[in-house]
Amino acid sequence: MSAKVEIYTWSSCPFCIRAKALLKQKQVDFIEYCIDGDNDARREMSLKANGRTSVPQVFINDNHIGGCDDLHELDAIGELDKLLNE
Repeated sequence: MSAKVEIYTWSSCPFCIRAKALLKQKQVDFIEYCIDGDNDARREMSLKANGRTSVPQVFINDNHIGGCDDLHELDAIGELDKLLNE
């Protein structure tokens, strides 16, 4: 899979861990930005994520996907693999 995947996380966030586990299960290489306690990085993420401040926030090929539930929903309906292969 050749898509550019980026994920903003907190190290102890269970939703972040779950989202990364799905990506790893699909053998996706991703760039992780662990923003624990970094308010500047969180603001940057929020700007990029249409105002969302929760983690994780996932981007595929610079398109905002959303959080953990959004990622899993895309997988459940068969759309995640399509995005990862674009």
